[in-house]
Amino acid sequence: MASAIRNKIRYYRFINSEMTQQELAERTGVTRQTILATESDKYSPSLELAFRIAAVFQQPLEEIFSFHPEETKQN
Repeated sequence: MASAIRNKIRYYRFINSEMTQQELAERTGVTRQTILATESDKYSPSLELAFRIAAVFQQPLEEIFSFHPEETKQN
């Protein structure tokens, strides 16, 4: 099932001195693989991680993440 959570992590990494996924991972306490999966919409972060990511970029949560329930697929 596709994630209904979309994000702007890549955009905010780029405008923040081209921050690497590794740098963001270190600042949020997760692995680079978690950032990669989240950024590519393959993983929906926990609410705590979503808030930590938003805090790194000094943005409100809803600026970084958005919910699109119409994109989920029902089996």
